[in-house]
Amino acid sequence: MNKKMKGALGLLAVLAITVGFCFLGVHGAKDIKLGLDLNGGVSITYQTTEDNPTSEQMSDTVYKLQLKAQGYSTEAQVYQEGSNRINIDIPGATDANEILEELGEPGTLQFADSQGQVLLTGDDVKNASAGMTDQNGSRQYIIQLQFNEAGAKKFADATAANVGKPLYIIYNDQIISAPNVQEAITGGQASITGITDYDEATRIASTIRIGALPVQLTELRSNVIGATLGQEAISTSLRAGLVGLVLVMLFMIAVYRLPGFVASLALIMYTGLELVLLQAFEVTLTLPGIAGIILSVGMAVDANVIIFTRMKEELGAGRTIEQAVKAGYSKALSAIIDGNVTTLIAAAVLYLRGSGTVKGFATTLAIGIVISLITALFVTRALLACFISFGCTSPALYGVRKDVKILDFIKFRKIAYTISAVVIIAGFLFMGMNKASLGNLFNYDLDFQGGSSTNVTFNEDMSLEEIDAKVAPIFKNITGGTASVQASKVAGTNEVIIKTRTLTTEERTELYKDLVDEFQVDEAKITTENISGAVSKEMKADAVWAFLIAIVCMLIYIWIRFKDIKFASAAVMALTHDVLITTAFYAALKWAVGSTFIACILTIVGYSINATIVVFDRIRENLEDPTKRGDLANVVNDAISQTFTRSINTSLTTFIMVLVLFVMGVSSIRDFTMPLMVGIVSGCWSSVTIAGPLWYDLSMYAAKKKAAKKAAEKAAKAEKKSQKMQKGQQV
Repeated sequence: MNKKMKGALGLLAVLAITVGFCFLGVHGAKDIKLGLDLNGGVSITYQTTEDNPTSEQMSDTVYKLQLKAQGYSTEAQVYQEGSNRINIDIPGATDANEILEELGEPGTLQFADSQGQVLLTGDDVKNASAGMTDQNGSRQYIIQLQFNEAGAKKFADATAANVGKPLYIIYNDQIISAPNVQEAITGGQASITGITDYDEATRIASTIRIGALPVQLTELRSNVIGATLGQEAISTSLRAGLVGLVLVMLFMIAVYRLPGFVASLALIMYTGLELVLLQAFEVTLTLPGIAGIILSVGMAVDANVIIFTRMKEELGAGRTIEQAVKAGYSKALSAIIDGNVTTLIAAAVLYLRGSGTVKGFATTLAIGIVISLITALFVTRALLACFISFGCTSPALYGVRKDVKILDFIKFRKIAYTISAVVIIAGFLFMGMNKASLGNLFNYDLDFQGGSSTNVTFNEDMSLEEIDAKVAPIFKNITGGTASVQASKVAGTNEVIIKTRTLTTEERTELYKDLVDEFQVDEAKITTENISGAVSKEMKADAVWAFLIAIVCMLIYIWIRFKDIKFASAAVMALTHDVLITTAFYAALKWAVGSTFIACILTIVGYSINATIVVFDRIRENLEDPTKRGDLANVVNDAISQTFTRSINTSLTTFIMVLVLFVMGVSSIRDFTMPLMVGIVSGCWSSVTIAGPLWYDLSMYAAKKKAAKKAAEKAAKAEKKSQKMQKGQQV
């Protein structure tokens, strides 16, 4: 078989796999789970029967309900509202009654003897789980109970006093199980046997777990809520994503020619494989999850850009096409691996420490990074090998980069530092102005500050686009035009829920009048409830800790890989710069700061660290050249100039994706994509003008400090020698 035949078969194989992934991905896209912010779900509100539960009781209750709710969706959120309410949001669910039945209405759990004497309560139970055993070839279903320290002693006494008798497990005055005690049980663990099937065991165990809450809860509200973005917004986002993908592919082909075409084919495979894995891992997709996909698409393109730029340099140095491809992949490997691993570290930490939407972001980002590595390092290389086998070996098809114009970024660094400092300082000034005018440093959204939830039942069913165009302006006018307005629909009804900042009595009266005049709604069907922040203190604390731990882990990895803490320090300083720049724009333009703010900042951090790593990798490579090592300024200038095209092109491709989403998306998408565009520009700016020069300044400071130390040691030795000579001693 000749080379052309091998190339043809290889190309057909890759194309067939690509078509297969795309078919499976698109065909099953409807099965991808969507979060509350994309596709609605079940929202349940409970209130304690006790008016003033302790903070410890509420915290423990939230924790236990979170564990239970996450069994239905990893994106489930449980958060406290006020002093005695708990809200549960389970995205993707459509039957509130079914969820309520399975979740169980939290109430009172008791263990009692045949005389009705209460021996234990739910407070004594640590955990309950369903299981199976196999005895003599017969499968039996059991419930495994685990008690806390106090409960273990009570259970031991109870079983010892009731051997041969039943113990009644009572939930909300109803007997859910009555197992016979066979012997006294110590150690705090026991099993209930004789269960008819696994479903029954699961139901009873779930009831025991949910009943083992430190407070008694009553249901206040349960309903199926519509999507915040709505089906219209989802279809709009899909169209925007497709347009953005096509524009990125055209850009790659225009700039990188045949390799750009190859990368475009790989990007199509990447998209199909991403959809397949979202279905395979049953990932619940949320708005922050979309952010993770956007970032990973940018990184998928970035890996190819790094490789193709290297190939152009090798062709410019006189290498053949085969040699240039081999060298391009070899020399780009370390930058690609380091950039992706640092972002994977961040994704892993965020998943382990974060909760709710933060986990969604981390999941889609991690999946995207792994796929991007596979497509960039293996798929595009295989495709290039196929085209080379066809005889596509003309340098004109690949582009040749003979000369790199070296710019003096070190000389420019003070100007760059000043520009960034001015923007950051301006951000702090705007925060102060916001504090004076809004009462807060930022324009906090309902998620972070709480506010009013207004339920309006219209005379006709309205789409979210109509609500956006006709209803939202009324609320914005009432609130002064700066506050965010979030609208969602209650499935199967004409009811709309609109959340804004807290409304005063006067504003509420005016709002009701405007709604009645404009839409002829029944004022009796308008209700408003003031609510606390939807993002609990615990969730915000988890997000902050996840962010800090991710930064530390990335710092350690960069320190180990580059064998120089100055690289790690400069990278973290550059990341901090990007976060401060973005928050400055949040303050200046009064963008709403809510749950998407966290996702936006995390997206920017992941994007920025990857761009910085590419520059640092080239600095490390240049330091290995004995002819350059002596002049650190030239080392940095060469590295930034050599990677400048990559920095601009990668930023452009990612910016294109986000810009199309901004132009074509609905208002809630724009609220997210606008700051993301700022972050992309800031990340490009910092990787080109800030990160490398910071490493240079840290290196020069370390060199001066080392020289000063040596000089001091030399002076001390000279002084000691002089003193000895003065005493007439010989050295």
